[in-house]
Amino acid sequence: MTTKPLEEMGEDELLTFAGDNAEAQRTAELNVMRAARQWAVLHSPDRLDPEESAKPGREKARQYGGDGTPQVCEFAAAEFGARTGMTTYAAGELMGDMLDLEHRGGDLWKRVEAREVKPSYARHVVRRTRHLSKQEAQYVATAVTECADGRIPWTRFEKRVEAAIARANPQAARDKELKAQEATFAKKLRDETHGMASLLTRAPVWMINQMLAAIKAYSASIKDDLPQLTDDERDVLALLMLLTPGADQDLGRLADTAPVVHLYVHTYAGTAGEPSEGIARVEGHGPVTEDWVRDTLGPTCRFKIQPVLDLAGMAPVDAYEIPDRHRQAVHLMSPADTFPYGSCTDRSMQADHTIPHDPNGPPGQSRIGNYGPMTTTHHRIKTHGGWQVQQPFPGIYLWRDKHGAFYLVDHTGTRQLNGHPDDHPDDHPRVVEIYRNLPTIKTDWAA
Repeated sequence: MTTKPLEEMGEDELLTFAGDNAEAQRTAELNVMRAARQWAVLHSPDRLDPEESAKPGREKARQYGGDGTPQVCEFAAAEFGARTGMTTYAAGELMGDMLDLEHRGGDLWKRVEAREVKPSYARHVVRRTRHLSKQEAQYVATAVTECADGRIPWTRFEKRVEAAIARANPQAARDKELKAQEATFAKKLRDETHGMASLLTRAPVWMINQMLAAIKAYSASIKDDLPQLTDDERDVLALLMLLTPGADQDLGRLADTAPVVHLYVHTYAGTAGEPSEGIARVEGHGPVTEDWVRDTLGPTCRFKIQPVLDLAGMAPVDAYEIPDRHRQAVHLMSPADTFPYGSCTDRSMQADHTIPHDPNGPPGQSRIGNYGPMTTTHHRIKTHGGWQVQQPFPGIYLWRDKHGAFYLVDHTGTRQLNGHPDDHPDDHPRVVEIYRNLPTIKTDWAA
């Protein structure tokens, strides 16, 4: 592959360069998929000790794929995910997809390797058919293989797959229709930004039409009172007024009449000589400007100002149970799952003792600097999966998997580091030096 600067390339050279790199990218993607399949094969449940596996929290066998695929040791996904920069969930999904392609996917994988089918198309088929029997899944794969080469747009391909699934098991399709009739809800959608969110309501079509008619009728009734609003803005306000008694007289009364809703808004004061950046963070939503907080929340919300927590001065306790003040401090310091590439940011995560609590050990083991929020799965992997972790100073987590790879997790995310498994595991001064000089030096330490 050429090393000629892009600025010196002509059009033909540049297109050839882009095509060569795209092909290399596809080859790398296939190699990762092949590795995921082989990793699943290597982690057969035969390697588990039945007596040990039967104990609470220990590693067990798990079926990542569908009917007819072999089971896999459940902790295997964490190691593969961390090494390839994926979440544990994403790595498990990839292993499951590969097992499905091998055992239930007909000729799809053969065509993927021949560059005739995109991996995304093949993985979509096996994911959508995971609930079917092996025979039914193979029927669907065979039915859509020909058009899985990209000859039709993605949306049309999705519909082809859904139609094949319905033909493979008409009764299951009917059962889904009946179940869908029961799946009514009104919930807030995730991943909204810029201070806005969406309320999704799912119900029988007549009920939705009735709700919409009520909103439109009320919106029309207040049109003369609110001429400055667009029709859409007035419709949203009408919905709020219909749901909140008293809001039609005074929006400022919302705090008195509406159900109590807690929003956690984090603001950041400027340092000496430097003004605030003007950005706040709303938990469960994301960044917003301080102007948005003032203009949008200010007129209708009541604020309870919480002082900055003194993390360094927070007294440790001797009990295994973690005090609420410690949980609050840990969440503010480490709001996300501290396992490598962890993605969960829920406040309900478990607060793990980085150094396990010893009832006969020294006092003050439950302290800031010895906690790490994790999901239940990652907590079990840390406890029983052969991983090691240290917290050389609060909020900085240094992980080592059982194969000698090292990961640094802090408030910025996860970085994989170089290291040697034979290094002394308690070389904290070296760890601190490495962290302070990242990413400019090559690491040589053990977590």
